[in-house]
Amino acid sequence: MVAAMSVKKVDQFIFLWFLAIYAPAATFCANVTYDHRALIIDGNRRVLISGSIHYPRSTPEMWPDLIQRSKDGGVDVIETYVFWNLHEPIRGQYNFEGRGDLVKFVKEVAAAGLYVHLRIGPYVCAEWNYGGFPIWLHFIPGIKFRTDNEPFKAEMKRFTAKIVNMMKQESLYASQGGPIILSQIENEYGDVDWAYGPAAKPYIKWAASMATSLDTGVPWVMCMQADAPNPIIDTCNGFYCDQFTPNSNAKPKIWTEGYNGWFLYYGGAVPYRPVEDLAFAVARFYQLGGTFMNYYMYHGGTNFGRTTGGPFVATSYDYDAPLDEYGIIRQPKWGHLKDLHDSIKLCEEALIATDPAVTSLDPNIEVAVYKTDNVCAAFLANINTTIDVTVNFSGNSYRLPAWSVSILPDCKNVVFNTAKINSASTVSIFRAESLKQDVGSLENDSLGWSWISEPIGISKNDSFSKFGLLEQINTTADRSDYFWYSLSIDLEDGDDAGSQTVLHIESLGHALYAFINGKLAGGGTGNSTNATVNVDIPVTLVTGKNTIDLLSLTVGLQNFGAFFDTWGAGITGPVTLKGLKNGSTIDLSSQQWTYQVGLLGEDLGLSSGNAGQWNSQSTLPKNQSLTWYKTNFVAPSGNDPVAIDFTGMGKGEAWVNGQSIGRYWPTYVSPNSGCTNSCDYRGYYYQSKCLRNCGKPSQTLYHVPRSWLKSDNNTLVLFEESGGDPAKISFATKQIGSVCSYISESHPPPIDLWNSDTESGRKAGPVLSLDCPYPNQVISSIKFASFGTPYGTCGNFNHGSCSSNSALYIVQKACIGSSSCNINVSVNTFGDPCKGVTKSLAVEASCM
Repeated sequence: MVAAMSVKKVDQFIFLWFLAIYAPAATFCANVTYDHRALIIDGNRRVLISGSIHYPRSTPEMWPDLIQRSKDGGVDVIETYVFWNLHEPIRGQYNFEGRGDLVKFVKEVAAAGLYVHLRIGPYVCAEWNYGGFPIWLHFIPGIKFRTDNEPFKAEMKRFTAKIVNMMKQESLYASQGGPIILSQIENEYGDVDWAYGPAAKPYIKWAASMATSLDTGVPWVMCMQADAPNPIIDTCNGFYCDQFTPNSNAKPKIWTEGYNGWFLYYGGAVPYRPVEDLAFAVARFYQLGGTFMNYYMYHGGTNFGRTTGGPFVATSYDYDAPLDEYGIIRQPKWGHLKDLHDSIKLCEEALIATDPAVTSLDPNIEVAVYKTDNVCAAFLANINTTIDVTVNFSGNSYRLPAWSVSILPDCKNVVFNTAKINSASTVSIFRAESLKQDVGSLENDSLGWSWISEPIGISKNDSFSKFGLLEQINTTADRSDYFWYSLSIDLEDGDDAGSQTVLHIESLGHALYAFINGKLAGGGTGNSTNATVNVDIPVTLVTGKNTIDLLSLTVGLQNFGAFFDTWGAGITGPVTLKGLKNGSTIDLSSQQWTYQVGLLGEDLGLSSGNAGQWNSQSTLPKNQSLTWYKTNFVAPSGNDPVAIDFTGMGKGEAWVNGQSIGRYWPTYVSPNSGCTNSCDYRGYYYQSKCLRNCGKPSQTLYHVPRSWLKSDNNTLVLFEESGGDPAKISFATKQIGSVCSYISESHPPPIDLWNSDTESGRKAGPVLSLDCPYPNQVISSIKFASFGTPYGTCGNFNHGSCSSNSALYIVQKACIGSSSCNINVSVNTFGDPCKGVTKSLAVEASCM
């Protein structure tokens, strides 16, 4: 009886400890501090996993599912920047509506039982226009950004305090019972502080003091700031942060941006990061003492409107994240990381109890052990990039693939290896949808489409004239991508009229079109590494008056680098006519030019589809520059995410029911080289290591949020700059095509089988699991099944040199008609088609 009582008390203690550590709490915590090991929440050290979701890169209707799928993936914390130019586009005039409803977003996170890391900045970088700064800030007299400058510090403090006070008014800080456990001030300043000279250090000290004076009751961090003043926690950003150490042994090791991919530029191939390498990086971080890491991004989303920075950042901000641009779970990345998170949480009691004891068995083998009298967890790492090894640890042998980490929550049994994926994979496909007005099938008539031609050159009453060439951003204040430069010159008979000359134009970027006497003569564009444009355009002038109209355009303002706020755009010259009959050159740069900010169609509100005199009576103009197009359509049926395929168009912007889905540019093609059929996860990752889509448009498909659509009578408006055929536009929905899995005999058993009370779960063999991705689906067919030495990837599996004859039948019997199935990967299940060889089971299935 005494023994029974003792066990009962132990069980009660374990239950209460579990509730304190893991149970979601509606009122969260009252006290957040830190020590050298971890954040401390209500007296308990915590091992935390975080994921970035930027609220304006999705819609409020998407937020609950994104947050819940993050939680289901093992995420404890949602991290987001705060976007100053979104919230205060005009000084003193605030916007916290729709996608900018920060309070609602934080409350949605709280409702899911997750914490929040609020990165106020207010400089955010983030491939966001102007790094998140509002453009009006640039025009404050005497201002210098991100340095010891009083006008800048006054504005930065005012906005930071505005956000902090908003959060306080809603009781959203943990000290008030809310979900916010961390805040960030400044952002990656350590990358550029050298450029600001002696003024950098007092600026950082001021920023730290200003932030802590706001009395949030939670810790503040500065990322990539080695001299972050106490009590600010300095943190790491990067592809790997296992070697990072904070600037004080009283601060925990925090990784604020772990890049699970990279962003896409127009003109670039699509980057991706193998999940085996990402899992390796995360496991190494926790192995060597880290206790808080954040995925940048867990959901990347979409750069709607004109929010992209760069310049030349694409509208898609997918980032190869565990949740893709549309919010769909990306497998196997999401599932493999979930297994990693679950494995780390199995070690949490040991991780928070002590520091790791790290030993090197050889230069490439590193063992970290967290051990007390009551608990023990171990991480075994093989950092060799090519050689698999067998490691002897604590009396047992463990096989470690190259560039991998094995996690042993009990210092005996492997629950997870970063290189061995137990999660299923999926193949996503875009299916064309039948529309009431089938835009994609229209050919040579105007049925369903109407249009308005944007005037070439000066057409607005607010135009003005000045001598010399004006820089674009200082003139337009980024009110529009577009800026007209117009000039007239007269030629007499016998001059160069009728002969071909060359118009030479030099621009700071980002792109331009040149029109001679109302006709497009040529143009040019910069790129992500060099935004400047330097073009020679053959032109033919006429006797008498000649009009030269140059349209300069931006593709997102610079968002990073020292003094990035001063980087210009537009045609600053020289602009010359060269190659004249007499061999002379005319410099037009200093002549009197007439200027116009933006387009007439913008001022008329054509993007809404409700204004303007739209023409639908004559033949639809195709491949015509500077044209507005409009059509009505019925939303694709069902609930699958919707995209528009802009193949056939040139470059421009699109609006659905008055909301901008962003800039489109399907004609900007990536280089032919740099991509490989597969990317070896082993070895250090960098942003151009793994690329897809070489020699193809960087982006053709553009997300249209479901919440922006009505069942019918939707309006699509395009502004086409360079010329395209809107009849070729099509709609598509994103769906899961196949579900696959590839499990070898050497894989650890599924983490779900791990049972701390018995050895059976730990000793179980590998299991292949398949689950249909949506409710009410069942596995309808098995497209491929092979047990032996199969090879390939999901959607492209092949039989190897040996294969069990019964594999397909066994898998069909186990899986068809069920929403999920589990199959033991063993010769006991399939027989042994090739003795002495480690065998694998590969399966591809369809669900309906």
